[in-house]
Amino acid sequence: MNLSARTGARPKRLAGVAMAVLALVPLAAMAAAPTKRQLAQIEAQLRKHVTTLSSDEYGGREPGTPGETLTLRYLAREWFDIGLESGTNEPGNAWFAPVELVEREPQGSRAQFLHSKRRVAVADTSTFVVTSGLRSLIENAPLIYVGRNSGGDGARTELAGRVAVILDSEAPPAESGKPGAAPAAVRPVDRAGLLLASGAAAVLTVLDGDRTLEDVMARRRRAGYALSGERLGGDIEVFLAPDAARQLLAAAGAPDLAGLKAAGAVPGFSAKALGITGSFEATNRETRIKTHNLIGKIEGRRPGSGAVVLMAHWDHFGTCAEAPAEKQICPGAVDNASGLSVITEVARLLSAGKPMDRDVYLVATTGEELGLLGALAFAENPPVPLGSVVAAFNVDSSGLVPAGLPVSVIGQGMTPLDPGIAKVLKTMKRKLASGDAANAFARRQDSWALMQHDVPSVMVSTSYSDPARLEAFMDNVYHRPTDDASRVVYGGMVDDVLVQTELVRFFADAKVWPATGPTSSQVAGAK
Repeated sequence: MNLSARTGARPKRLAGVAMAVLALVPLAAMAAAPTKRQLAQIEAQLRKHVTTLSSDEYGGREPGTPGETLTLRYLAREWFDIGLESGTNEPGNAWFAPVELVEREPQGSRAQFLHSKRRVAVADTSTFVVTSGLRSLIENAPLIYVGRNSGGDGARTELAGRVAVILDSEAPPAESGKPGAAPAAVRPVDRAGLLLASGAAAVLTVLDGDRTLEDVMARRRRAGYALSGERLGGDIEVFLAPDAARQLLAAAGAPDLAGLKAAGAVPGFSAKALGITGSFEATNRETRIKTHNLIGKIEGRRPGSGAVVLMAHWDHFGTCAEAPAEKQICPGAVDNASGLSVITEVARLLSAGKPMDRDVYLVATTGEELGLLGALAFAENPPVPLGSVVAAFNVDSSGLVPAGLPVSVIGQGMTPLDPGIAKVLKTMKRKLASGDAANAFARRQDSWALMQHDVPSVMVSTSYSDPARLEAFMDNVYHRPTDDASRVVYGGMVDDVLVQTELVRFFADAKVWPATGPTSSQVAGAK
């Protein structure tokens, strides 16, 4: 993708006759609420973007496909015409920041068990071995039952070189973060990951609970994704059907599953050797995907005063249904052509208005659907030091609700941005949704990746303020071919454009929001 003919010096603002929408008055300069005509102009632009980006021509916007090329060319041209300049700060990669992804799909799985150097025959259909690396192998490692332990520094000695055996029925209660958190916020405890991190050579899970081997295989046979260069490999997870586990324990003269479970429930239980050794091998097929983040910038008038980031992911799943389904492309209109449209129209208003103190970076990220990978790539190779980013706002799945709903903050209570956001909403006479139910989605969107790098980052939207509509979308439309342009509700999207514009203006003002964070009096006095 090359826009070399359009990536030179910063362009001049377009005359009003070139694009009528640039006649929109910047919100900060409005003496009153925007007029119906101004709102209609914003909505018309949003409709155009969503309709284009979610069309069949774009093929579901899958990274590394022609759909990516079409998507990034469209957005780059829109941003260039609005008046943005490249924000990569790399002349050799203007606008498009390269991101390389690694896709790994399970290919081979082998398990062998010995007792007293004699093989204990277990059907291949009773085991499943996986790894994150290309190939991982361990041989003749002793199996130890660890009960309900999840590792830790004190367990490293007893786990080193051994296979930690756990029972799926002993899974600890899921973590919900806070009492009363929404169901979507509940996260299963990754015992296998904790035990591997504590030095176990492998983890073997006996599926004696609700999960079956078929359930695990259906999920874990899907391709996994990571950033190129991320350390992968060496870890092995083994899943064993309960009948095969009983067979192994009986051959070794070890307690049966009920006996192990009873022993493991005793306080102070220490890991127990089972008299069995295991050899395990797992292989993956690797594919590398060359993709890009798109980064634009509105230059501030006070260099060195910090930056504000506004982001939305551009990627989706491409084809997500098979014949004979009538619709096979996942168009991703709400998720996330809507978010791209919102940040584009915010950029139009900001670029046409009064210059801001701070630089504002617009980022369209790749690989969000594969694990927030584009946002992680941005955080690991940012165009400006992350410590200079005073605030970052993500926009995802904006087109769900009509105008006038309260505004939710996904990440409320997790960053120092709350008082500034509350001040902006109060000035706009917008209601802030009560409670933190929307935080159920905090880990599922790009601002979380930045938050893990200590960037104050949240998602602010009206879409998460109507639980019934949100639940209906998640249950019936989300990540399906039915997420098309006809499903998008534009009233709430227009609201999100207005709110995001004022949020960026507020946090881009070095006087009302200093780089070190404001005092309470500064927030209270901000206009």
